Amino acid sequence: MGSLTVVVQEALAASATELRDIDGIAVTNRPGLVGALLVGLQAAKGIAWAAEKPLVGVDHLVGHLLSVFLRDSSGPHLPPPEFPYVALLVSGGNTGLYRCEGANSCVELGGTRDDAVGEVYDKVSKLLGLGYPGGPPIDRLARLGESGRFNLPQPMSRASSLEFSFSGLKSAVARQLAAQPPEEREIPDWCATFQSIVTSTLVAKTISAAERERVDTVAVVGGVAANRELRERMAKATKARALRLCIPSVATCTDNAAMIAYVGAKWLAAGHHDDFSVGVSASSSIPRVTRKGRGSREVT
Repeated sequence: MGSLTVVVQEALAASATELRDIDGIAVTNRPGLVGALLVGLQAAKGIAWAAEKPLVGVDHLVGHLLSVFLRDSSGPHLPPPEFPYVALLVSGGNTGLYRCEGANSCVELGGTRDDAVGEVYDKVSKLLGLGYPGGPPIDRLARLGESGRFNLPQPMSRASSLEFSFSGLKSAVARQLAAQPPEEREIPDWCATFQSIVTSTLVAKTISAAERERVDTVAVVGGVAANRELRERMAKATKARALRLCIPSVATCTDNAAMIAYVGAKWLAAGHHDDFSVGVSASSSIPRVTRKGRGSREVT
């Protein structure tokens, strides 16, 4: 809690802002580790109470889904996307496809049945002796390697499915490396092969979701959206289908307070805020689309 207080004070000082200048207090209250969420929520409640400001609990995943609207000093300021759009959310803890209709109107079209993409990168990186986090070194070495050198499975390759499963791919890598540890010169080829399979799977399912939902804009968000090959493959695939692609700057792909503040501001503008009884949850509040036979679906 002491460190959190220092961060808040430094943020106010850096922006030359005082609490009385702020319209409300936004805080992540789901999904995630309950202990960590409680620390942030209790601090936010204390600030909101002391400053007499409205409090807004924000779903962390919604923050990522709307991070395409953030602007920073790096890179060109492209026009923000228009609703609706399909978003691929890929991070260390989450992997899923979503339809976004507005700041408070997103639904999950398909998610991972087991490991998130970022988690698989970390585990494969550890198996290859590349350390943590696994995304940057695998992405860097993949440039130097030859993809397709090793026989690895294509996860959840059914064209009709918008769900993901990466545990089989992770296990296949582990089995092969246990049977025959890689020579140093082979590591770039392992990285290239693994990353090619992961990114091609993510791109194929995202394009399928956009076509199924009949939208003309695709977003890629979350920490893994910083991956070079994923960006390149998605740009090529969306261009081929005349789809617009929106990806946040690398700085705003990873977890950040700006995306939570943005969602909170949108909710406040719409007249929504929470009382001090609001709690935390390990689960997301985003409803999920369930398909019920040919051409029909319901939101749960």
